[in-house]
Amino acid sequence: MSHTSKNQKSLLNRVRRIKGQAASLETALASDESCLKVLQQVAAMRGAINGLMSELLEGHIREHLMKDDATPQARSEDLEEIVTVIRSYLK
Repeated sequence: MSHTSKNQKSLLNRVRRIKGQAASLETALASDESCLKVLQQVAAMRGAINGLMSELLEGHIREHLMKDDATPQARSEDLEEIVTVIRSYLK
């Protein structure tokens, strides 16, 4: 069982909150809310997405990179893959 399956409820709750925040942002933009209110909503969404990414990264690192039975080559390959994902996330 993967870490995303183990933490599925928590991860889905985070995604649902992000969906709600996106809907609120769309409403704010459509109803011509103040710039500050829109910026606050974007900041809240960014925080929620960062929290989701953090939880997923931690689970991945703990489950894949820290496995006792992982070979050095498998760890190295997985490390390169996760570094690629992190770099694309930070762009």
